[in-house]
Amino acid sequence: MQQGTQSSKLFKLIILALLGTISMVLMFLNFPLPFLPQYLKIDFSEVPALLAALVFSPGAGLIVEGIKNLLYLVYTGAGDPIGVIANFLAGALFLLPVSILYHRYKGVKSLVSGLATGTVVMAIGMGVLNYFLILPAYTMFMGMEAMTPAIKWASVIAGITPFNFLKGLVISLLFVPLFIKLKPWLVKKKMMA
Repeated sequence: MQQGTQSSKLFKLIILALLGTISMVLMFLNFPLPFLPQYLKIDFSEVPALLAALVFSPGAGLIVEGIKNLLYLVYTGAGDPIGVIANFLAGALFLLPVSILYHRYKGVKSLVSGLATGTVVMAIGMGVLNYFLILPAYTMFMGMEAMTPAIKWASVIAGITPFNFLKGLVISLLFVPLFIKLKPWLVKKKMMA
């Protein structure tokens, strides 16, 4: 019995590490939106974390987010630790509402409402975090003069918040059909573990 439990935990750990690595690779496949600042780029690295969060647990999704960001930080040489922290926070704000609602109510409706909730939480949460923490940390880290409240406000309203709404929408539109297609296979694999 104990060997089966250890085997199941090892399988889950391997899957999470694999999803974290895939997520890190997807982070490099990014693109800016033409009407937003160039440093705001959409990528699909939250998709593997969402899969982990829905198949296993919200904590598993956070583990994949953590692995992705740690691998990215190591690979890029720690040149932008603030951006990595911001990416982790954005991913967490997005996937936690999705996975909590999905695990509570199970089904496509709860998935879609969770994705909508996660998008709103991520957009508003990252706006607040950028205004109070991330933008000031960037200016300090880069050795620049502190941003005025008006500049921070303009950055949040005109760039960061719309970007996160669009990012959540794009990821949601990609994720729903992917998850519906993969769900039977993932459930089967999870039960076999």
